[in-house]
Amino acid sequence: MKPNTFRRLLNLWPPFFFNAIRVQSISDDWSDLRVVLRLRPWNRNYVRSQFGGNLFAMTDPFWMLLAMHQLGNDYFVWDKAGAIEFVAPGREDVYAHFVLSHATVDELRAEAAGGEKVLRWFDVDVTTKSGEVIAKVRKQLYVRLKPSRRQPAP
Repeated sequence: MKPNTFRRLLNLWPPFFFNAIRVQSISDDWSDLRVVLRLRPWNRNYVRSQFGGNLFAMTDPFWMLLAMHQLGNDYFVWDKAGAIEFVAPGREDVYAHFVLSHATVDELRAEAAGGEKVLRWFDVDVTTKSGEVIAKVRKQLYVRLKPSRRQPAP
């Protein structure tokens, strides 16, 4: 699927659509993705700032999706763990920018070449338009070469 088509589908996905989460762009090579969480009356918390669950949701699937599309169908790619640190209240629209370099993908391929599971942490900051950090999010990916693609043991 083309990245732009995938972006449009994600933006219609109810958990994103109804929480004002929008994927702004996905690069053609799946290495770069930008997402925004608009502050709306229905997604504010009790103290009128961005709801923490939405801050995590806006970042949740993207490391996995970028890795899946770059690695291709020969690999299992799953989210293994996640953590969020709230740094400041989000009282306006907030943004996250994901960059998964080809060099990092090559490292994942090399580490998984023998069929071993690979666990790797990825970090992204959630920021305001001016760059103030609102939250720091960490996601751990599980990557493994599928059994049908592994070399037989000698």
